Amino acid sequence: MILSVSARTDVVQYYTDWLMNRFREQTVYARNPIFPNRITQYDLRPSAVDAIVFCSKNYAPLLPYVPKLVRDFRTCFHYTITAYGKDVEPNVPSIGESIDTLLRLSSLAGANRVVWRYDPVLLTATYTPEVHFKTFGRIARFLRGKVRGCIFSFVDMYAKLQSNMPEIIPLDRAGKCALAKGLGEIAAACGIPLQTCADEADYSEFGILRKGCVTLSDLGDANGCKFREIRHSGNRMGCACVPMRDIGAYDSCPNGCKYCYANTSAERVRINRAMHDPASPLLIGRPYAEDRIMKGVQTSFLKNNGNQLSLFD
Repeated sequence: MILSVSARTDVVQYYTDWLMNRFREQTVYARNPIFPNRITQYDLRPSAVDAIVFCSKNYAPLLPYVPKLVRDFRTCFHYTITAYGKDVEPNVPSIGESIDTLLRLSSLAGANRVVWRYDPVLLTATYTPEVHFKTFGRIARFLRGKVRGCIFSFVDMYAKLQSNMPEIIPLDRAGKCALAKGLGEIAAACGIPLQTCADEADYSEFGILRKGCVTLSDLGDANGCKFREIRHSGNRMGCACVPMRDIGAYDSCPNGCKYCYANTSAERVRINRAMHDPASPLLIGRPYAEDRIMKGVQTSFLKNNGNQLSLFD
């Protein structure tokens, strides 16, 4: 089983105490977002988890625990740093702070386990292509040799975003190609492999890879192990990532990003935050009497029990 922490909320930044309690007790519950009375229980013993994929916009709260996490688990850390300011990402640290934290994370976990995410890419009158190129270049120069690579994606214009950010300037194919070309040239100059995320378009002519954000081969390379080749359909349309088990919860992230798909409203986030208990097996609230708790399927994808590769593998 590959554990996701988390695509639904920023567990690392806001719920670190809860997360570390879950690892100490070696169990966690995750409420089904579609069928709320169904709860899945996962075994968090290192022997039961193939790898953990972390995703956050601020790893500062987790840094004291990173050495032990890397020692106990196979890990990968996705760190999102974009060009946007407080007008778009109100509660995210500044670019400078984020770069400093990523550099510290890289020194603790190893550059091969750290991935920089520059997404979503969107245009407004403030965030023009020139601003993206300048900011992307600034970040890339600091992260040279400190990350495994960089992942970017263009913003999906779903219905809620059209009302939350009416200032977004739609991108056509030519506009996307121009941005991809510029980002690709900057990344190449800094020696940072660049790839897209869940994008059906092919930008390989600009030196940009097209693959899953989280693949078993990448996880294996980062952690010195091998995974079995498995067939899967990804996590959503256009996604090539290996299936993961997410222990987060929607409507619980206080970052307040205007482009966020995981929150329905600030009020819903406030209510859920008030229900959070660091001692609970659930991120939000506790199980109800009518809940059905089931043990999750934790099939291993590892070869050779995840042993370190030898020269002969």
